[in-house]
Amino acid sequence: MYSFIRTFQVKLLFFLLVVAAVTFFLPADFPELLQLQHQDQSLCACEKCLSEENLFILHRLNRSEEPFLSSNTNLSEDAFRWWKLIQNEQRDFGSYKATVHKLFELFPSVADLGKPSADSCRTCAVVGNSVNLKGSRYGPLIDFQDVVIRMNAAPVKDYERDVGTKTTHRVMYPESAVDLDNSTHLVLFPFKIQDLEWVIKAFTTGFFGRSYAPLKSKIKAKRDLVMVINPAFMKYVHEIWLEKKGDYPSTGFMALILALQICDEVHVFGYGADHDGNWSHYFEKLKSKSFKTGPHPGQHEYALIQQLAEKKSVRLYKGW
Repeated sequence: MYSFIRTFQVKLLFFLLVVAAVTFFLPADFPELLQLQHQDQSLCACEKCLSEENLFILHRLNRSEEPFLSSNTNLSEDAFRWWKLIQNEQRDFGSYKATVHKLFELFPSVADLGKPSADSCRTCAVVGNSVNLKGSRYGPLIDFQDVVIRMNAAPVKDYERDVGTKTTHRVMYPESAVDLDNSTHLVLFPFKIQDLEWVIKAFTTGFFGRSYAPLKSKIKAKRDLVMVINPAFMKYVHEIWLEKKGDYPSTGFMALILALQICDEVHVFGYGADHDGNWSHYFEKLKSKSFKTGPHPGQHEYALIQQLAEKKSVRLYKGW
């Protein structure tokens, strides 16, 4: 009996020594790592979910940021002050809040993004307007993705072979607005209070204000599919992703970061200059080789996209 107890004590002591040694050599954040690993395993059914990517994206991608306005969004005054400088908005925070209140009397109070699922892999095509789409024959690959995000008034007709035919989300602002069918989400990028007023009146009485470009008085689109980007999200993209370079992000770059927020796998088409370094659109003839990207840090944005591609956080299709 004494021999059995002695043997048990020796085994117990050995086990405790092993546990102590293993614990000593484990990293301090091992419990958190285990938790993250468990979470990553259940996020999506893709070969590799975005949450599993490298530190380059994890340090920037904040899924707690609300990409869309809702009736419950509490925009900070700091975010409003940043946003109002984009196009020199003269009205105050109270005017903004009153307009947002009217917005959600007409449109859905919460954007329906769907929920991540371990059983599905939501793939997205973000389709920019770069001339490098011309002759690419990416159309079928673009249409194969679950979500297809297009920019502004970029045409599809007569360019189907290169840009595809499917559109689930059309990003626009009032000066770039186009009519949509009943299955396409209108994703409004507002740069001033008048943009919020425009989307309200374009669905009701008609809009008759002025801007730096002609505006559609009425728009054809499904009211239940209207989504409005949160100004705080625009600020987040400028400060965290672009590190405050340029006056503010381009619509195309913000659409790409939006895709990273809502998709499990992101395919990027139609971004950047052509192989000679010229910036132009696939549906236009290059008129001036001196054309740049205006207030947007185009070169820096594209360099970030290339980094995301190199780190396999997105799949970038250059077209040339």
